[in-house]
Amino acid sequence: MAIVDKALAGKIALVTGGSRGIGRAICVALGARGAKVLVNYASREDAARETAEAVVEAGGEAAIAGFDVSDRDAVTEAIKGLAKEHGHLHILVNNAGVAINGLVLRFKPDDWSRQLAINVDGAFWCCQAASKSLLRAKTDGRIINITSVVGEMGNAGQTAYATAKAGLIGMTRSIAREYAGRGITVNAISPGFIETDMTAEHLPEDQREKLLTEIPLGRIGSAHEVGDAAAFLAGPEAGYITGQVLRVNGGMLM
Repeated sequence: MAIVDKALAGKIALVTGGSRGIGRAICVALGARGAKVLVNYASREDAARETAEAVVEAGGEAAIAGFDVSDRDAVTEAIKGLAKEHGHLHILVNNAGVAINGLVLRFKPDDWSRQLAINVDGAFWCCQAASKSLLRAKTDGRIINITSVVGEMGNAGQTAYATAKAGLIGMTRSIAREYAGRGITVNAISPGFIETDMTAEHLPEDQREKLLTEIPLGRIGSAHEVGDAAAFLAGPEAGYITGQVLRVNGGMLM
């Protein structure tokens, strides 16, 4: 892992959707810098506990927090309870998301609503609920939203997902303007195609080979590379960066 200092020692970070994949890598990267990481999960408590163990092994502290980000009341109560139990939040990473693919003509209304509820509404509810704690901490706060290259360039069969992820970018820039004067930076990370369990399951070999021809660096990225990008934006060296989209995509979109 590229970043090994303890610049985040004493910081408390909440990572939504932290039980696996990119979320787990972000949790571990923040823990490696010394943060106490609150690993959010919706249903896989066992996976969240595995992530928490990995955070501790990396040198951080960890606890798990189960709640559904699309449920505003649940988010409000959970974050209030976490702040009371662990102390004020310093870092919020909105990583929880879902990708439901389908062509426009055949896309189901329930699938459209679910993607927006988790990918967009969920991030907004978390930002809203965590804001009081971030402000009361009276130290440099960080909000990091995980968007996608698809939200920037679009993709056939992923209109709903692209819409949700593009919305996160607008949210990031707007909240960044609101909170800049209060010492809180708000940025987004836009991963390209990243090697995760989901990618392995849903990306056939022929599509993988075609995809590699579209990535200038010639490979699919790793979750750890996204984790390190989040650890950078959460750290003191990123204190003068806000309202930006950090692309971790191998040059797929420049």
